Amino acid sequence: MKARVHVMLKNGVLDPQGEAVRHALGALGFDGVNGVRQGKVIELDLAEGTTEADVTAMCEKLLANTVIESYAVDIG
Repeated sequence: MKARVHVMLKNGVLDPQGEAVRHALGALGFDGVNGVRQGKVIELDLAEGTTEADVTAMCEKLLANTVIESYAVDIG
């Protein structure tokens, strides 16, 4: 079974990597980009029987810093 976890910085948290990407895109001539938020995707290959609650616990304990990041879990 596969799970995909999408982790993003919460709104209001400074995103220096996103700002660097926005600046670089402008330098390359892509003037229409007003903002960039950068995140990460974590793909998990799970044993059968692993539940969404198990993956949520993984996120809460390790995969996301819930003080400054939010996450979404896709299992399928």
